[in-house]
Amino acid sequence: MLVKVVSKNFDIPNSHKLEVAKANGRYSSIEKLFSMQPDEVTEEVTKSSLRGKGGGGAPCGPKWKLMPKDDPRPAYLIVNGDESEPGTFKDRQIFQYDPHLLIEGIICSSYAINAHDAYIYVRGEYKWFIDRLNEAIKEAYDDGIIGEKVMGHDYRMDITVHRGGGAYICGEKSALIESLEGKRGHPRLKPHGKECEWFFDNPATVNNVETIATVPFIVENGYQAYTAYGTEKSPGTMLFAMSGPVKNPGVYELAFGNKMIDVINQIGGGMQDGKKLKAVIPGGSSCPILTAKEVEKAVLDYESMWDIGSTLGTGGMMIIDDSMNMVDVAKNIIEFYHHESCGQCTPCREGCGWIDKILAKVLAGEGTKKDLETILEVCDTMNGKTICVFAPAVKDIIKSILIKFEDEFIKEIK
Repeated sequence: MLVKVVSKNFDIPNSHKLEVAKANGRYSSIEKLFSMQPDEVTEEVTKSSLRGKGGGGAPCGPKWKLMPKDDPRPAYLIVNGDESEPGTFKDRQIFQYDPHLLIEGIICSSYAINAHDAYIYVRGEYKWFIDRLNEAIKEAYDDGIIGEKVMGHDYRMDITVHRGGGAYICGEKSALIESLEGKRGHPRLKPHGKECEWFFDNPATVNNVETIATVPFIVENGYQAYTAYGTEKSPGTMLFAMSGPVKNPGVYELAFGNKMIDVINQIGGGMQDGKKLKAVIPGGSSCPILTAKEVEKAVLDYESMWDIGSTLGTGGMMIIDDSMNMVDVAKNIIEFYHHESCGQCTPCREGCGWIDKILAKVLAGEGTKKDLETILEVCDTMNGKTICVFAPAVKDIIKSILIKFEDEFIKEIK
């Protein structure tokens, strides 16, 4: 069930060191990369159906094609390593165990979009991982892998790590760019048509860490090697994180298409002794919750998760056992989102706070059935009426918990 595309070197001692990384295949895609034209690299990635692994699942190749051709302005690659979604801890595995894979992916991706400068935006709390990443970048500069010439080729590549301030909203790509430009991390209004992102009015592409780290495999082995994994509509692999009361929590690379219950029981080792599965939040805390019955039917790929009424998100499965009060779960989640709302849009700013106050009232034994109806009304107000998807995502998780575990909310009403 386990596969090794991105995680191939994770178990090798000192895999973060350049000499070990090179001995185990790192930077082996570069020679083939420079034998190809940039458009050929983009086309190979497009044919692989590689999708963004930061939560949205947007196709990567078509996103690269949005970069304007023959634009005199410099182009930029921005790597999203913010990873602030509760339940998600996969990108930091790449920072810790194989940072040179990310650097190799940055070279390949930058070449495809004709960018010579890349920024890696990492959440502020990841200080230890940032230090390790900077060590790897220094090794790459010292070895001539990046700099004025990429491994002797006439192509400049400079990489800079930017440490964020710890704001969840900066995981949203336009808020990330605003932060990178030195402004408050507020999401931008979306354009009417499809276009690239803009960094100081220069064309830019934003991709997740794991997405970029997958590119060298596709460049070196061809798109067919990647599509050999997964399903027809969701080809490839993903780093799935599993947390909660299972015997083997952790991060595991799996092909898309595995049954969720099999992953929990076979890879996760099943529930801890005395615990019974109650629910799973499948892809980080903003994805609609699944009941134990739904988990039995759930399949870990994008289309299957949509069909069952949830989303794959970042693949961070949060396992919940039968000892948990789902009202407490909802309160815990909404406290986080209430704190992290950037406050730019009224439905989000006021809605998160309103739901937080109502759930506190319910847990204090002072709630009414009307309060539960109000929560659902507020959720509807938050959906589709804001600049970014923060509020709709909050609506998804809170509404799904309330509807699927309504009896537990009713019990709290005295």
